[in-house]
Amino acid sequence: MTRPVEVAWFCPLCDDDYEYLGVPDPRLRSSFAHCRDVLLRAERNGFDNILCPSGYALGIDSIAFAGGVAPATSRIRLLVAVRCGELWPPQLARQLATLDGMLDGRLTVNVISSDLPGAPVASEPRYQRTRECMQLLRAFLDGKPVSHRGAFYQLELAPPAATTVARRAPLFYFGGLSEPARRVAAEEADVYLMWPEPMPAVRALLDDMRARAAALGRRLRFGYRVHVIVRETEDEARAYARRLLSRLDAATGDAIRGRSLDATSEGVRRQAEMRERADDEGFVEEHLWTGIGRARSGCGAAIVGDPDQVARKLAAYAALGIDAFILSGYPHAAECDLFARYVLPQLPHGPLAA
Repeated sequence: MTRPVEVAWFCPLCDDDYEYLGVPDPRLRSSFAHCRDVLLRAERNGFDNILCPSGYALGIDSIAFAGGVAPATSRIRLLVAVRCGELWPPQLARQLATLDGMLDGRLTVNVISSDLPGAPVASEPRYQRTRECMQLLRAFLDGKPVSHRGAFYQLELAPPAATTVARRAPLFYFGGLSEPARRVAAEEADVYLMWPEPMPAVRALLDDMRARAAALGRRLRFGYRVHVIVRETEDEARAYARRLLSRLDAATGDAIRGRSLDATSEGVRRQAEMRERADDEGFVEEHLWTGIGRARSGCGAAIVGDPDQVARKLAAYAALGIDAFILSGYPHAAECDLFARYVLPQLPHGPLAA
């Protein structure tokens, strides 16, 4: 790897931690204590950032969790997911500014284009609401007064008294594959997030998003969300992948994927297509295993191999232009230790600059 990248871990706030995929384990449920322990382990292990996801139907709240855990941290950034369709932008800006202060300026924000629970909106207007929300959040967090007349928000309002440590908005991470999602990302995001895909598809997506941003006079950075399974040998890593799925039946996997709020999204459809193209062992290309997606919606593939193979795979993505990696593994605490021992020392890394 010729340049530093941000290497982040994942905090399982949405009941997504397993010893065996699809088999609930009371020890790994999304309690404050369990998620705090995963986050603090990631900090001790030297990760730059950690994603605190958000799902209305699952697990615990990301903003409340981040506020509770902030005093226990000293170095790691928190990438806090916010479901913008559920939250009023002026109050959300106040919460985020307060949280950034609690973290001494270590907040980053994963914006999710969500519905208001129980009140779904079609894709085009939902992304328009997301666009307006991101514009308002950035203005408030930059300390600017707002005069906004949009389809969803009409505001004449000064910024909240609470400010971020840097007195500007934190980095906005945002993803989505649909046409409306790509437009919003090109216009408003700082870091465009993607889920795993084969190398040619990653290259094509990066080229498309670079062109969209350049046409607007902007420049995007890129994040790649993927699971990892690293062991001393490739055979051991593949054996562990098989073990993860050894107690999963098809009906349980279908039920897990179906209850997700994003089960019908373009990104989820692409993950399913990738599984269909995989070989008999679930590999769609060298070291990219799609078996994870049999038991979860969303990010559905893992990089599987020995330490050098995993590091080379990440370096290949970085060579395409990936600036940040958000990694996870099952169980999250144990795989965090393994990646930190075997791979992280091989990677030049550090937090993304504002």
